[in-house]
Amino acid sequence: MNEEKQRGALAEMLAEAYGRVFFNNWPVWLGGLLIGITSVITFAWARPWGVIGGLREWVDWIFYGLGIYDWHPQRSPIASSSSILTFGLLWGALASALLSKQFQIKKPPPFEMARSAVGGSLMGIGAAMAAGCNVGGFFSATSAMSLGGLAMMAGLLLGAFLEVHYYYWEVQHLRFKRGEGRPRKRREGAFDWKRTQPYMGAAAIAATFAAALLYGWRGFDAASGVDYAKIGGLLVAGTAFGLILHRSRFAFLQSFREPFISGNAQQPRGMAIAVIVSVVGFAALKAGGLRAEDAYVFPTFWVGSFVGGLIFGFGMPFAGGCASGTCWRSAEGSIKLMVAFLFMGIANSLGTLALRHSQTLRSAMGTGIYLPWYISYYGTVTLIIGIMLAYYIVMSWNEKTRKFI
Repeated sequence: MNEEKQRGALAEMLAEAYGRVFFNNWPVWLGGLLIGITSVITFAWARPWGVIGGLREWVDWIFYGLGIYDWHPQRSPIASSSSILTFGLLWGALASALLSKQFQIKKPPPFEMARSAVGGSLMGIGAAMAAGCNVGGFFSATSAMSLGGLAMMAGLLLGAFLEVHYYYWEVQHLRFKRGEGRPRKRREGAFDWKRTQPYMGAAAIAATFAAALLYGWRGFDAASGVDYAKIGGLLVAGTAFGLILHRSRFAFLQSFREPFISGNAQQPRGMAIAVIVSVVGFAALKAGGLRAEDAYVFPTFWVGSFVGGLIFGFGMPFAGGCASGTCWRSAEGSIKLMVAFLFMGIANSLGTLALRHSQTLRSAMGTGIYLPWYISYYGTVTLIIGIMLAYYIVMSWNEKTRKFI
């Protein structure tokens, strides 16, 4: 009897622990901390975190297959670091949604579908100009100590601010049904798929590590120059990003928009923590000579980064999420975000193509400015941490005063 009680107590403890991890949302500050740490690990392993690059490569391959493009990306989707990181993010978010029994298909009203297509297109264009989305163009670029990252942050803030004022006008003048839609109710007597979701999620996580081992077993391919062991590690990193983002509900969109809507500062504080942790790690890797100083320093300051960020920031609320947000919420079953994800990829592919074929447009985007070359590593890290702490404090103050609403 004592053994049965012990087994029952153990099962109860495990069920409680599982519920805390997968049925309760993680604190946003914890999500920001884990994103910052995982970002540094990813950069130390191979390269910085990005989202839009992988999506663009998928669209490029599709357009090539349809005969629209007469060229294709240099590497296949399974051998490209950009592609694997984006796929890992989707896969990790799907696994997390299944483990938490939150995967459900939601079909939005037609008006919301149209808004998400417009938003995704704007985000794709803005990301082409800034040479990255909110992750690559702002988060990773700022962590890499590129002045373009800070310029994109300013553009994202202004774009979100302008969209909030547009939204108020839209609600007053355009009478349409809104929202992401509700999932269909399960018919009485129908099989309850939610009961199987945790098992499917666990299988997805196991598949990630199995695939990583296969990549590691293949090793370095001298013919193509692909280090498959690194690709396998990036798959694990991307999956980790997806799981962290989903469990903490971390969203860059809310980090820039909520101060003007509700005043809630949880997301801005989480974002500030993520950037602070990430920039310290990036600076250590670059200053120590472990990574190239110009990694993720793109020639987009200031027009490409700021104007691209403004367009991207204005489009995010239309789409219902940022680049990483559209990823993990698409994996959760939101059709609205799937539409935004698709149009973001198409617009980014076409926008990047236009920039590639026009030296004038590329030159107009700006130049690359690596801050440590001008104000030293110490000065750069101090500046970026100071900006993020100021953002943390001001947004916390706004949460109490509602000054920006």
